[in-house]
Amino acid sequence: MDKIVINGGTRLKGQVKISGAKNAALPIMAATLLASGNFEIHNVPDLRDVKTMAHLLRIIGAQVDFANNSLRIDTCKCNFYEAPYELVKTMRASIYVLAPLLARFLEAKVSLPGGCALGSRPVDLHLKGLEKLGAKIHLKKGYIFASAKRLTGASISFAISSVGATGNILMAAVLAQGRTVIENASYEPEITALAEFLVKMGANIEGIGTGRLTIRGVDHLNPVEYTVIPDRIETGTYLMAAAITGGEVELTDTDPKIVTSLVSKLRDCDVLIEEADSKIYCKAPNQIKPVGITTAPYPGFPTDLQAQWMTLMCVANGSSIITDTIFVDRFTHVAELRRLGAEIKRDKSSAVVAGTDNLNGAPVMSTDLRAGASLVLAGLKAQGRTDVLRVYHIDRGYEKIEEKLKLLGADIWREEGEL
Repeated sequence: MDKIVINGGTRLKGQVKISGAKNAALPIMAATLLASGNFEIHNVPDLRDVKTMAHLLRIIGAQVDFANNSLRIDTCKCNFYEAPYELVKTMRASIYVLAPLLARFLEAKVSLPGGCALGSRPVDLHLKGLEKLGAKIHLKKGYIFASAKRLTGASISFAISSVGATGNILMAAVLAQGRTVIENASYEPEITALAEFLVKMGANIEGIGTGRLTIRGVDHLNPVEYTVIPDRIETGTYLMAAAITGGEVELTDTDPKIVTSLVSKLRDCDVLIEEADSKIYCKAPNQIKPVGITTAPYPGFPTDLQAQWMTLMCVANGSSIITDTIFVDRFTHVAELRRLGAEIKRDKSSAVVAGTDNLNGAPVMSTDLRAGASLVLAGLKAQGRTDVLRVYHIDRGYEKIEEKLKLLGADIWREEGEL
């Protein structure tokens, strides 16, 4: 099994191209099931999760071809309404096929996702929302069985803002009869991208980019061509890689508007950030000023950048407090960062980080996608050799991470590992 090896201490410098957003591509891929025909989706990252979703679509009956970061999806022969456990257990985003299958075929069988390294993330909001639209839901032997004679519009108010539930209810409502209103909807850029994709297919959606979505159901949707938005988490990760290493990096093919909360915090750290339409220039200061963060739903600080921010604070000139209000147990990277010499104290849903100049390379293990990225960033700064094991976590969300970092001057490579 692969591992990433880093000889740290190199200042990153140069230009890096940002890939398409995984968290936008996956629900958009699922949404192709809402119509029969040929779709073309561009700027799709070459990732494990994308390949898993493509495999799931093929099981359902779609023809899927992927080349040069573009997908061609033919949904004409879809006739199998199940997402099996073997796939859903490897990628929670498989739950996104639930609503499209139900909306188009009026039945679906999808495995319950279960827990993961970030703790339990139940799908209650998804199921309650679908029931309000007229679906009958049964849970049996670890599967969700959903059926309906006809989905009808309803008023749905989420107790908490949920990205996944918003995406699923949105996809169900576009083919439901009548008007649906979703209150306290998530409006992460990836949900906005999904809504814009659905509108391009012929859906009637108002309030895109806000917490209140109004959907008027239509009788049918059409296949379209679409380009996926840039990945804001990859954007943020490379900005912090530049800052951590004292580097000077320009990011291309991105969008500054989707990382405003991070950019604000980086500027508080005295990092120089300059923005253009699709570029961000980042230059690190001589010393990183310590700045605490608290994660929050968009447009707040993303939980998916919390681990990387902690790594940045490990080399800051002073102490900071990091609090995660989204996933309160999302701190598995703390123990691994300590192996590199980081000074971190955990306190419930927070961590107190004392900056240090003494990060040193060691073997460390990825426990989830973003934790893995944080360890790669730490390895870039640490003196000596760092081996990051269980790279398959990182490959779920970062396209060719070692190749991109190598282009920026990092001494980094991939080799076969023990785990």
